[in-house]
Amino acid sequence: MSDPRIKKLADLLVNYSVKVQPGQWVLITSHIIAEPLANEVLRAVLEAGGLPQILMSSDDLVETDLRYSSDEQLTWISPVVKTIYEEVDVMIALRGAENTRSLTNIDPKKQQIQAQARQELMATYMKRSAEGDLKWTLTQYPCPAYAQDADMSLSEYQDFVHSATYTDQDDPVSEWERIHNEQQKVVDWLNGKKEVTVKSPNVDLSLSIEGRTFINSDGTRNMPSGEVFTGPVEDSANGWVEYTYPAIEKGKEVSGIRLEFKDGKVVKASAEKNEDFLLAMLDSDDGARYLGEFAIGTNYGIQKFTKSILYDEKIGGSFHMAVGFGIPETGSKNVSSIHWDMICDVREDSEIHVDGELFYKDGKFQI
Repeated sequence: MSDPRIKKLADLLVNYSVKVQPGQWVLITSHIIAEPLANEVLRAVLEAGGLPQILMSSDDLVETDLRYSSDEQLTWISPVVKTIYEEVDVMIALRGAENTRSLTNIDPKKQQIQAQARQELMATYMKRSAEGDLKWTLTQYPCPAYAQDADMSLSEYQDFVHSATYTDQDDPVSEWERIHNEQQKVVDWLNGKKEVTVKSPNVDLSLSIEGRTFINSDGTRNMPSGEVFTGPVEDSANGWVEYTYPAIEKGKEVSGIRLEFKDGKVVKASAEKNEDFLLAMLDSDDGARYLGEFAIGTNYGIQKFTKSILYDEKIGGSFHMAVGFGIPETGSKNVSSIHWDMICDVREDSEIHVDGELFYKDGKFQI
């Protein structure tokens, strides 16, 4: 029997997150394991009058592409993909996995080459998104591989996902509208502020947000969401951070990360596990050692680390920063082929001051 919450999630994505309009070209990209959700999203797009197209993928296809491609093949951009990025109206991404570690033994240089080649596509995507010309949303299908990473049974993980997205409620949209309104108070308070300092057992950092815009992340792009974020002034970060959670990127888990910043740049980086991968990513390009994002997670319905960045960066009582590409809507000017979020718990002995005023303490806003 199909799970009625999956239909609710599909309707939420199509009618709340991206609000599909009649005649819009809608691209649905999906992992093959997420087919039940893709089917419901397809139905919802058709009911909304959209013009859907589906692209399906799998772990094996991605692994084969990276393993057997030459450098020339890795840098080739399909004209079909280029046209999609330039012209599609709406993108809905449905992530899934059969094995979240399928790329562990792929040479990180290959991933680096492919990411660099796609930098122009990424820039087009970000620019069109910032201008409102492209609407997008993404979510993850609750599948066994994600449940395993989260140390849960599949049914427990399904309950976790539907609780975090409010698709276990009668009216998920009203819940997300409530979150939008609560977060907007924080965004309004931060408007026009200049200096942020973070102090905790794992962080001693200052950075500038002068002239930058905070974004209210309310489930219209990431589903679930629950964060407020901006792009810090590029040359402003000074200090150090030791991330309390592993950072997972391109199928690799990097734990025990410590970054030291001077005038915005990561000048020293180390990790207890997969340090070579961390350093390869930071050396991707000139922008990879600068911050593209500073954010505070506000979703107190997510309290458990699941090894999935979509959920983990939203943990209520955490903050995260991304090295690499900055979201243009925030005013960030940082350009890079990577955007890698790393998360730190700030629920104990932690304070964030903004322009000298106590803004956040031990996981709670103080304003």
